[in-house]
Amino acid sequence: MTESAEKQVDVDRGSSFAAELARDRDHREKARTAQPLRKLLPFVLRYPGLLAAFIVCLAAASLLTLTMPAAFRLVVDCGFADQSQLEICRSTAAGGGLSVYFILGIILAFALGIVSALRFYFIARLGERVVADLRRATFAHLLSLSPAFFARVRTGEVVSRLTTDTTLIQPVVGSSVSVAIRTAATTLGALALMVVVSWKLSLLVLLIGPLSLGPIMLFGRRVQRLSRSSQDQLAEASARASEALRAVETIQAFTREDHERSRFAGAVESTFAMAMRRVSVRSLMSAVIFASILSGLIGVLWLGALQVQAGVMTAGAMTQIVLYAFIAVSGAGVLTETYAEVMRAAGATERLMELISTPSDLPVPAKPAVLYSPIKGSVAFDAVSFAYPQRPTHRALEQVSFSVAPGETVALVGPSGAGKSTIFQLLARFYDPVEGHITFDGQDLRLFNPNFLREQIAIVQQDAPLFSGSVLDNIRFGNLAATDDQVVQAAKVANADGFISDLPEGYKTLLGEGGRALPGGQRQRIAIARAVLRDAPLLLLDEATSALDSESEAAIREAREAIAVHKTTLIIAHRLSTVRNADKILFIENGQIQAAGTHKELLQQEGRYAEVAKLQFGTEPLAI
Repeated sequence: MTESAEKQVDVDRGSSFAAELARDRDHREKARTAQPLRKLLPFVLRYPGLLAAFIVCLAAASLLTLTMPAAFRLVVDCGFADQSQLEICRSTAAGGGLSVYFILGIILAFALGIVSALRFYFIARLGERVVADLRRATFAHLLSLSPAFFARVRTGEVVSRLTTDTTLIQPVVGSSVSVAIRTAATTLGALALMVVVSWKLSLLVLLIGPLSLGPIMLFGRRVQRLSRSSQDQLAEASARASEALRAVETIQAFTREDHERSRFAGAVESTFAMAMRRVSVRSLMSAVIFASILSGLIGVLWLGALQVQAGVMTAGAMTQIVLYAFIAVSGAGVLTETYAEVMRAAGATERLMELISTPSDLPVPAKPAVLYSPIKGSVAFDAVSFAYPQRPTHRALEQVSFSVAPGETVALVGPSGAGKSTIFQLLARFYDPVEGHITFDGQDLRLFNPNFLREQIAIVQQDAPLFSGSVLDNIRFGNLAATDDQVVQAAKVANADGFISDLPEGYKTLLGEGGRALPGGQRQRIAIARAVLRDAPLLLLDEATSALDSESEAAIREAREAIAVHKTTLIIAHRLSTVRNADKILFIENGQIQAAGTHKELLQQEGRYAEVAKLQFGTEPLAI
């Protein structure tokens, strides 16, 4: 298989999840069993101590639950018996009188309450721990995926899976499974003990079973499919809301509030309609099940009353049978509710596991290459061609070749969409080239672990994002081990210390989501300070001065020249004034390098670079 073919296989694998989201109808029909829940076992088995404690308490609670009807039999027979039966009860009470039976019942009740509480505590703790681990594992995996994945999938859909789906799983792991196991154990135990007490009444109870199991099988899968569809609709609504809120200024500027309200309302109504379909099916299932269960239980009482009147059994035995029947029959009802929750969680688990199992587009070698100090920072492109996965037929770069020596400053200029930012994305190995090779210090980028490679890069993006938190936190993001003094020094180099000091709380001022409280130029300088603090051998500046005024631009240019002395630097710029002193300038257009040289050399060639220079500098660009 050729290299390009292998790369296409990786892209196809990485695209499978996005294609699954696009095919909603097929996507919603997939999970029809509880099999996806098996994938939760590795997360559960991480905590054998909690699991063992839960099993012990579960066994004790089930045993005590099955003991209670026998205790009630003694209470009824001895507490409400005639004189002859009363003498027998007193003789068996070892001199303690009737109080012994009531005290025994109270002790059993307290013991059952304690072990039930412990059972709930241990399984609830286990459930919360599993869900926390699931969220951590999912988020960690998301951070390992390439930008190509997030270009294909909406963030709102991913967030829905990370939050809502894990919330659905928690009750199943934390309580429903516990209830199901306990109920199954007590139901089977109650049926077995009923046979010992009265096999005739036991047969009647056994006939009730199919009446409740039938609706479970009939409605259960339907409820599960509708639950998954409901989650998909909720994810759609979340995605629309997230998309709109991120672009709220644009929406308001174009007065499209009503349009977006209508779009979101439509998504919400679709979610509501799907939820109501699920609720309707569950309601019908509950009605059929409980009607059959209660009718059967009344039948057991009827036959038992006839046997008591005929003297076939005592009132206490009848009470014991009724309690066992209630445990068995109500257990079947509980299992129906639990089954519906389990099937709903199965759909959520499937959606979550699809996300966790999504492969990265960037394979990591089994033995990745490592560079030892000192890292020089040389970069070379050798006949590199690249097309974004979303547009595989359109080449963003075509046979691009150039090299950057250690400590050299190279500028990338050209019209928008020419491929300049694509070069940066390939250098950071957000993507791999379709053809050709890129090397860092002589090693092909594919040989590196992406994390190791990116540790050698400091980057300032065109619209550098800031994070909620303080100015100090945002700059320190470049080097988490940096001291406050180092942060301040980086801000001074980036010409940001002046306006930061003027903020209400200085470096401790909270910026809010995305740092939107700051003007674009100030956000840009904080991002530059962050890159300065990273102190990596390769510096990438993507339109780093595009949002600055002339005075700040000059200060940033001086700072850049100072910090780039011992660093390999690549700069993307539309303003030629910021890069005319670069060691080399590459003019890129239509994904190809059209010209290369110094500022003066390119002007003398009188090509496209010279035309752009005349537009920016006037009729005498050589004088600049």
